[in-house]
Amino acid sequence: MTIVATRRIELRGAQRKLLSCRDPEILISGSAGTGKSVGGLTKLHLCAMKYKGFRGLLLRKTLASLGGSTLETWRKHVAVASLAIGEIDFYGGSREEPAQYRYLRNGSKIVIGGLDKPTKIMSSAYDMIVVDEATETVITDWEYMTTRLRAGNMPYSQLIGLCNPDSEQHYLYQRAQGGPLTLLNSVHEDNPEYFDAHGNVTEIGAAYIAKLDALTGVRFWRLRKGLWVAAEGLIYEEWDPSVHLVDALPPGSERWVRWWGVDFGYRNPFVLQCWAEDPDGRLWLYREIYHTGRLVEDHARDILKIVAPGGKWIEPRPRAVVCDHDAEDKATLERHLGMSTVNAQKAVTVGIEAVQHRLGRKPGTGKGIEIAPSLFIVRECVVQRDPALKEAGKPQCTAEEVSGYVWLPDVNGKPAKEEPKKENDHGMDTTRYVVAERDFGGRPGVRALRR
Repeated sequence: MTIVATRRIELRGAQRKLLSCRDPEILISGSAGTGKSVGGLTKLHLCAMKYKGFRGLLLRKTLASLGGSTLETWRKHVAVASLAIGEIDFYGGSREEPAQYRYLRNGSKIVIGGLDKPTKIMSSAYDMIVVDEATETVITDWEYMTTRLRAGNMPYSQLIGLCNPDSEQHYLYQRAQGGPLTLLNSVHEDNPEYFDAHGNVTEIGAAYIAKLDALTGVRFWRLRKGLWVAAEGLIYEEWDPSVHLVDALPPGSERWVRWWGVDFGYRNPFVLQCWAEDPDGRLWLYREIYHTGRLVEDHARDILKIVAPGGKWIEPRPRAVVCDHDAEDKATLERHLGMSTVNAQKAVTVGIEAVQHRLGRKPGTGKGIEIAPSLFIVRECVVQRDPALKEAGKPQCTAEEVSGYVWLPDVNGKPAKEEPKKENDHGMDTTRYVVAERDFGGRPGVRALRR
């Protein structure tokens, strides 16, 4: 006798529509906490159980980001019963095969991976691909994934994206406007944990939505209202995630010049950025501490454990450690790093213009001649994500600040383009400090301090 393990999952709204939808490309988009991941992963799991020999692929832009959230939802809320009785077996991967979940009853497989390490996972054919946080991908990623849907183990093939909204200019939103992509909108009422069967908000739901209601600017409209909108008065209009976000430092970066930037904080995030400068003068943010609730000396110890384990440096020392001007925090940081620091140049407008110049300019934008980008951020460069910031719906790294970094409005509510709004800008300040020091500094660099 065959025993099939099940766990009751109530799917509503967009998630329920997904179960019966056979369109080749689907995007479930909506506010934070509406159950998008549970819906997408549930369909993947059900198809793996239903179709013999099914081949599925579960991924995010980076493999590292998959484990902390997507796979936790998979294990704890979707496949929990099947895993508990051993109906599904996890295989950690080898040279020949990628990591995967194997369905022992019918030979189905769900491969897990990231688009930053595509060699093994993208060399195979699949029946269904589910990509979480789909807005992290670029159009070439999406189009390439569609070419992998040809396994033929079920009556149709499908690419499913799960995401919170982004700008209405994002390629996914544009692809859904009369194109091949079906867009399903997910709302909080779709989540049984937050609303009961009669549409009444639960105690847990009320508390969660209250946190989203406290958000401001573009994060409120996207994460609370579920709208695809761009921030009005965006400072870095040149920012393009498909250009400025990269998977890793280029080869040969081991000896590049380093710059560190620091913005002090405790209740607000403390930010420490490690930048590498290539031989052409381009800057690459490759490591970041972005965390609340920790002391300066704790952050100093954390970064030294990474760059100088056992007291021996494994990468170039920074040419300068550029800091906010808090004298007490600077003295503490210098003492625990064993290095001197320099005060950041605080001319805001000049610093912003320098960053804008480094972000570059494409032809056809109406803003003068083309300028090649010379500033990049490595995805998932943050050392450890702060759960308190995640819970509050705030940015958890510098890259997540950019889309909400706006000009302070004037008396008429219009962006004045004179000074930035002081909100969720800690990484933006730090970036400005480093760029200004690199491009306009010319002061002595780091020196070792005698203890």
